[in-house]
Amino acid sequence: MSKFGELIDLDIPVLLDFYTEWNEQSIAMHPVLRDVAAALGDKAKVIKIDVDKNSELSDALRIKGLPTLMIYKHGEMKWRQTGEQDANTLIGLVQQYV
Repeated sequence: MSKFGELIDLDIPVLLDFYTEWNEQSIAMHPVLRDVAAALGDKAKVIKIDVDKNSELSDALRIKGLPTLMIYKHGEMKWRQTGEQDANTLIGLVQQYV
């Protein structure tokens, strides 16, 4: 979990997507997150975390539904929501913390 601390303790916003390959909504978010990453460029980071491969982290963050999206900046959670989001909404949310 120390690596997680390094991931989220940045000067730029970090959008985390907790997903699994067997969850339809998670799969539907993949192209959306690509668009968000492309639109934000180096102003933010988009990171996908497979809950099946990171169960300890998922349990610690109480991930119940998928996909669960979070925005962190300077190691502090700024926003969290479970369920699909569109690219424009996510871009707008992340830009609040740039």
